[in-house]
Amino acid sequence: MKDQAGRRRARRLAIGTAVVLALAGMNGPWVYRFATAQYHQYKINRPEYKAENGHWDVIEFPKEFRQDTIHASLLRTGKILMIAGSGNNQDNFDAKKFDTRIWDPVKGTIKKVPTPADLFCTGHTQLGNGNVLIAGGTKRYEKLKGDVKKAGGVMILYNENPDKPMTLPAGTRFTGKQNGRTFVSQDPVLLPRATKVFDKTGTWLRNNPGYGRVYVEAPREGTQYETGTQDNYTVQGLSGADARNTYGIAQKLALDKKDFEGIKDAYEFDPVAERYIKVDPMNEARWYPTLTTLSDGRILSVSGLDDIGQLVPGKNEIFDPATRKWTYTRTTRQFPTYPALFLMQNGKIFYSGSNAGYGPDDVGREPGIWDVGSNAFTKLPGLGDPNMMETSGTVLLPPAQDEKFMVIGGGGVGESKLSSRKTRLIDLKAKRPAFVDGPPLEKGTRYPQSSVLPDDTVLVSGGSEDYRGRGDSNILQARLYHPDSNSFTRVADPLVGRNYHSGSILLPDGRVMFFGSDSLYGDKANTKPGKFEQRIEIYTPPYLYRGSRPSLSGGPQTIARGASGTFTSRQAAGIKKMRLIRPSASTHVTDVDQRSVALDFKASGNKVTVTVPTNRNLVPSGWYMLFADDDQGTPSVAQWVKVP
Repeated sequence: MKDQAGRRRARRLAIGTAVVLALAGMNGPWVYRFATAQYHQYKINRPEYKAENGHWDVIEFPKEFRQDTIHASLLRTGKILMIAGSGNNQDNFDAKKFDTRIWDPVKGTIKKVPTPADLFCTGHTQLGNGNVLIAGGTKRYEKLKGDVKKAGGVMILYNENPDKPMTLPAGTRFTGKQNGRTFVSQDPVLLPRATKVFDKTGTWLRNNPGYGRVYVEAPREGTQYETGTQDNYTVQGLSGADARNTYGIAQKLALDKKDFEGIKDAYEFDPVAERYIKVDPMNEARWYPTLTTLSDGRILSVSGLDDIGQLVPGKNEIFDPATRKWTYTRTTRQFPTYPALFLMQNGKIFYSGSNAGYGPDDVGREPGIWDVGSNAFTKLPGLGDPNMMETSGTVLLPPAQDEKFMVIGGGGVGESKLSSRKTRLIDLKAKRPAFVDGPPLEKGTRYPQSSVLPDDTVLVSGGSEDYRGRGDSNILQARLYHPDSNSFTRVADPLVGRNYHSGSILLPDGRVMFFGSDSLYGDKANTKPGKFEQRIEIYTPPYLYRGSRPSLSGGPQTIARGASGTFTSRQAAGIKKMRLIRPSASTHVTDVDQRSVALDFKASGNKVTVTVPTNRNLVPSGWYMLFADDDQGTPSVAQWVKVP
């Protein structure tokens, strides 16, 4: 009876819409627009349309729970960790108003979580124990040229004393020997003792000074404090040998733009206790870093802007979950911020060239395969639009065993208007891996969101044609990429535009959550400031409108690599795929965690037995969503499984 009533309502809506359309010519454009919108709603809500294209729903949190979500991670509890920090809002930063939310998409509950630091533009990744590692964030907001009132910049400080280090507190004053101008340090800085250098016979040759960097600025406002050239600076308050051994050198100190600055803070987020746990801070401050899991379960932290707003110069470091401490890698390699770095099946790291900005256009942008231990880097050829990799997305195509990647869209360095329509594909198992162009996008696309689905397709959605959606250039389109046929199919259009500071997360029920977006302007003419998008949008893929889904229950909560586990499914005989999907940690078009691993399985009666591959680089330790797909590509609700 309910189905019949629904069909009658749809029929009445269709007839009514047709009548309105017929009257449109007599009643002006507004009637036409109204009728078109009514017909569009009728069309996208038809069961046949949903079965082919899926459906989008907008969720708006109650006002007291809204925030500018910059980062999101799927927790092993099925809830979503949503981090804003100061949310790209200087007022929040000044007031130390830092936000985090926990959202349960099944129950619809939202919880505020105390946030210990400004985790805006942090790095994050899933740990083997199910916690989320979060490292870096914001120490200071950028200041654009025109807003800078005090001349300043970076000063390099030297200590030539081999017998003791020097610590200079914040507020130390430095005076130029040539220009006579005085500048004040904004932070304390440690200068290691100098290193004595000897020849082969043991004869002393020289002392190599210890050095540090600090941001300095003039004590007062005004252009009169600007310097045009390099100068040596004496340190006020020192005398005798300390004064002779300790000095500073700075290039131009001016009223130029000042970049964001990072912090060293690091935390684990416990999904059961739903709280942050402070761990050992990083050795380097980082803003816009990437965290990537290594072969042994430790976490590599790469790139970012440091505590004086400069790109970290290749000082990469590793977090050990067992000790919760960081150590530098023995080797160095520099990347732009938020580089897309993926663990390969041979234990090396694939760098696709994708990044989210900040850094010279000629440093660390070529894609390749990186051996972190030896620092060997093998460049990969064939990349289409190589000068438009900033704000591109990279995804490990399913199944992960194939080790094929897709790079999607992108744009020119910085605030460039350029954007790319290209997708690029690479097979890292090929004898001579090289990029080839894949199917193109309809429009040049910066900030595309991509999510691996349990049926082995990839949802690609959103983005904008111009930098941060300038010129009202958000792209309200979505596509499913089919790796087996190397083709896109257009699906239902999203209702909300997404560009900078947005992301997507696959949910355990097979739907996809979209969050964030931070348009630079709020109008096509670029005259009004943009407003952060606080609404959540959920995409329900076509496979959830094609009939009943297979069940999956029981089974072990832990399965070791190489071991098997048996689960119950009433549709066991019809199961065609079993997929183990790692939960996402998404921000700034960067999600290096997501991967879908194909499992060998056997069905008998109402039982399905799966076997986890033995390669720890293919299946890093941690919690996974286990999906069963039937012959229509319809997935079960996921079961959570831990791989120790």
